[in-house]
Amino acid sequence: MADKNFDILKGKWKQFEGDVQNEWGKLTDDQVAQVKGDVTKLIGLIQEQYGKSKSEAEEAVYRWQQKHEQELQG
Repeated sequence: MADKNFDILKGKWKQFEGDVQNEWGKLTDDQVAQVKGDVTKLIGLIQEQYGKSKSEAEEAVYRWQQKHEQELQG
């Protein structure tokens, strides 16, 4: 799942924490803050909190990333 936007996400994580919290409301503020843009951590938390498989969690994060494509580029 290597995507250049995931690298950009690390640099802009603070700006996207609220969006992530809105998308995956079961994640606590502390959990979201600890992700720090690390997509692997985010996928793991989604798996854990939502009972998703790794591929389901990866797909969810990919869809979220696609939705925020312009913001990540800007």
